[in-house]
Order: sequence, then structure tokens, then C-alpha cells
Amino acid sequence: MSHSARLLRSLTDGGRPFAIIRRQDAATLDVLVGDVADVDRLDDIPLDGEEVLALVPFRQVRERGFAAHDDGAPLRCLIVRERETLDVETALDVLPAAATVTDVTVDIDDDAYARVVRRVIDEEIGAGEGANFVIRRDFRARTQSAPAPAVLGWLRELLLHERGAYWSFAVHTPGVSLVGATPERHVSVRDGLVTMNPISGTFRHPEGTPTPEAILDFLADEKERDELVMVVDEELKMMSSVCPDGGRMRGPFLKRMSKLTHTEYALEGRSDLDPREVLRRTMFAPTVTGSPMGNACTVIARHESSGRGYYAAVLARFTPKPRGYDLDAPILIRTAHLDDSGRVRVPVGATLVRHSRPESEVAETHAKAAGVLTALGVLPRANASIAAPAEDPRFAAVLAARNDALAPFWSTAQAPRPATGASALVIDAGDDFTRMLAHQLNHLGVAARVADWSVAPDDPDEDLVVFGPGPGDPRREEPRLTRLRELLSTRLESARPLLAVCLSHQLLAQLAGLEVRPLPEPRQGVQHTVDLAGAPARIGFYNTFAAYASSDSSPLLDFELSRDPGTGAVHGLRRRAAASVQGQLESVLSPDGLATLTRLVEAVMVPEGALVPTQ
Repeated sequence: MSHSARLLRSLTDGGRPFAIIRRQDAATLDVLVGDVADVDRLDDIPLDGEEVLALVPFRQVRERGFAAHDDGAPLRCLIVRERETLDVETALDVLPAAATVTDVTVDIDDDAYARVVRRVIDEEIGAGEGANFVIRRDFRARTQSAPAPAVLGWLRELLLHERGAYWSFAVHTPGVSLVGATPERHVSVRDGLVTMNPISGTFRHPEGTPTPEAILDFLADEKERDELVMVVDEELKMMSSVCPDGGRMRGPFLKRMSKLTHTEYALEGRSDLDPREVLRRTMFAPTVTGSPMGNACTVIARHESSGRGYYAAVLARFTPKPRGYDLDAPILIRTAHLDDSGRVRVPVGATLVRHSRPESEVAETHAKAAGVLTALGVLPRANASIAAPAEDPRFAAVLAARNDALAPFWSTAQAPRPATGASALVIDAGDDFTRMLAHQLNHLGVAARVADWSVAPDDPDEDLVVFGPGPGDPRREEPRLTRLRELLSTRLESARPLLAVCLSHQLLAQLAGLEVRPLPEPRQGVQHTVDLAGAPARIGFYNTFAAYASSDSSPLLDFELSRDPGTGAVHGLRRRAAASVQGQLESVLSPDGLATLTRLVEAVMVPEGALVPTQ
């Protein structure tokens, strides 16, 4: 460890690009100095033996085919040529005082942001476009200080007064400088171990140290619990895409910071993918976008009038190993963005779910911005508390009890079952829940692959076709829904095994002559126990629409129905070689999901031969 701080002392003139990184309240921090190279795609990040820190903009999500405003923010690489490691106390002695900011404004005032919240709940979640969405607003200011000393001084304030950050950091490159204390790892890869860290649910600290009772009230809040479970589901989709064995949940835990306390899980799995590919498949965290991911990006583009720059994207640190690279990529939130003209921007967003209250979401954006705004001198330091919430054994017990209602499949070892010799095509209808479905089918011994609805063949060779979930109003006429109806009809005519889930269940119900209409209240991230084919099943639901019937059989196609006797809402259809389910059997909200999936797959496959292990 260096005690001279030679590199750090040389940075205040701004002559060289640099990054300073402190990880998870460590006693030391790293100073990295190097050359800048801008590239077009993640695959172009130069992993040629040097350490690289990549500034990945939000617009890069277009590599996944998702929508994003193109604001021109570069995919910038700092190729490290020099580095030193310092203890934090030494760094504090060297870092300059904080620069002053003026002209503090916000791009969307509180009342206007509250109206955006209500509009997203009514027009997006209420129309079946997704379970949750994150819409940003920007706090803005100006500084007369040059970028390099400005971010160094603000970093000093964060090091002194913030706590619990996954990374505290400052980055300076030509035209782009960042400083922040982000609570959340997006994804890391270390010796093949992939870890994601979904954080959601927010408790805003009162003046002083929160009491145990206040934290217990937060842990009992239904909205805060639902937020976390929904983002866990979304990140398990990503884990299923990059890890052959899926992802295992650890937690939940409390995440404590100076002004906020969050709840979090850790998800872990193993992968041999290039870390750049891991990053590409996981762009970006649902905690700062929403779910399902593709539609969340569309909703963001619809409700945000400008590009996000680097907000909600990542810093990606690639560290060379004897073989390959490790990756550590935190989410760029709780961060100030500074350009060379002195303009400062602090973007924040609230997670909007079906029972969000606009005034609470407005308050949450202020709380999330508070740590950085305090470091910038916008908010008085006297109102900041860095005392940790008091430890209490009840916290761990309450958190652990949350898992009692979740699917054990995603928190326990998954020993694969023997191969059955059967194969399945899972058709992606616009929601990566299909990745989790395919993973569970593979676990059951069924060789499954995923194909997008736009390229799925009319007559697949696979023994089973699973039509997956997706967003949107099933009553519409649009290319995706029209194609899914065609594929369902063709498969029904072939009398070969099929299973339809969620949106595809609704489309199948329409073909069977049933009415599909909006629910009285969206069931986005809700768990219910329902009867499916004569057996109770506790499963998760992510639907805004439902099929309805007044009898136990369909007008067309001779389906037997599982339905709610009170409301008539149809939970599932079944007949020879075909079945459907409204709920998400693959969801972490479905404790009975795997058993129900096994039962349904075996039932539809019986005409082709029961699922038995191959010898």
C-alpha cells in the first residue's frame, strides 16, 4: 500500500483521466490513472491484459434491442496505466475541499412528477404494460470549479459522511465526470461466480437514528416487500440467461446508508461466459428500469423526454486474472454528473408499482438525492445522520420469514433430474420469464430452448411448445399478438403438446371463445392460492387482464376450465395435449410453481408418452 499519495496529489489539475474507487466501506481506496478510448459496443471494450474501467451509458441498452433516447453519451473506457492503493485517512488529507454549487433547480417539480406517477400507474401498469417502472427526475445546479477538483472535493464529503455504499467513487474524463456513493452492485463475475444484488424497498430516516420499531414498520410494509420481490424475479430472469444452473437467492438483508435503509437479496450462480457478454445480457437493473425489462425501456422512453446519460447504467471494472477477467459493475445511482461547462445533474427515480402513492414517490426521490445533494452543499450537513439503525434480533427473524412465502426452488440447490428424452421450445412473447421457464424445464429433464415470437417456426420439431408470458392488452391487434395467435392455432390443429402461460393463456382463452377483460385491480406481483386441474396451487400472478367464464367448459375447442367460482376469472384451461395457466409458475412468488409445472407438462405430454427418464 502506498502512503505517499503521489498519484492522488497529481490529479487536481485535471490533466489526466482518473478514477478513485472505495468498495463497501473498505479501509482503503484505489486510484487509477490511464488513457481514454471510446468504443461502440460492449464487445469492443479492450480486454488485452490491462485493467479497464468502462463508463457504460444507458443508451447502450439498445444492444439488447430495447428502446432508449440516443443522447450520444459515449461508451468510454479508462485503460489503466498507473495505480496506487491508499488508506482512506491518507486520501482525506489530500483531497480538496468541496466545490460550491449554485442555481439549484429541478427539471420536473413535485406536482408535475406526482402527475407522472399517477399517469404511469393508470396508463402503463393499468394497461398491462408491466409490473413496475422507474421514471427519473433531475436535480440540477452549476459550479464554477473545474471538473477534476470538483469531483475530488465532493468525493471527500461522501467519504466522510456517507456509509454503506457498495462503491464510493469519482471519475474524471474529458467532458464526463462523475462522483457518487451507489448502494447497489448490478453484476459481478469473480472466478466464474456471477453475483447480482437487487435492492428495493426504501425507508427514509427521520431526524437522528431510526428506532427499531420504525424499521419493523418498514419491514411490514406490503408495498416495500412487493417492490423487492418483483425486482428479484426480474434479476432471476437475467441469472437464468447467463448461468446454466440459474441463480440462488441469499437474504433478504438490510442495507443501511446515512439517510436511507433498503432491503436486498444476493443472487449467485456460475457462468463461463465472457464478462462483457454477462454485462450485455443483464443490461440494466430492474431496480432502476422496471419489469419486464424490454417494455420498461419503452415506457421510460415514453415518459422521459431526454436521454439518461449514465444514470441507471453502470461503471464496469474489468480486472485481469491469470486467465480472463473479473468484473465488478455497480449501478450508477446516487451520483452527480458534471460536464466541462460546470453543469451538475443528480438524477433520481422512484419505483412505481400498482399501489404507489404519488406523494410518497415524490418524497422518495428527494430522499434518494439527499446524500449526494448534501455532499454538494445543497442540503445542510446538520440534517444528516450517519448513525446505524440499532441492531435488533427481530430484524433477521422478520426478514427470514419473508422466504416462507417464496419458492424454495430459487433458494436451494437444484440437483437436475434425469433426462427424459423430451424436448421443448419456449416462445418468448416479450418477457424474459421465459428464461426461468426454460431453466425449470431443463431442471425437469426436458431439453428446452427459447425462441422469440418473431422467429418461432410454425411447426416446431420439439415435443412440447411452451407459449410464454408478455406485456400488453391481449385484445389488441398488433404484430406480436397476431403472430402468437397464429402459432397457438397451428399448434392446436396439430394436436401436439402445448402449454400457455399468462398472456399466452389469455390468447388461448380467446381462441376458446372466452371473454378477456381488465381485472378490477391489476395483479402485478401478487400471490394467490388457486385451484388448477383439481389441485390447489400457491402461485404468483403478474396480470392486468383475465379470461372470464360462467361455466367450467369453454364455448369452443372443448377446454375444461379452472376458475374462481365467485368472480369467474379463469386460472387455467386443459384438454388433451394442451393446458394453460394464468399465473407465473416460474416466479419466486410461486412456492408450488415447480410441482404444478411438472404436473401440467406430464399431463399434456401423456399422448406423446409420459415423461420418464431415459436409460
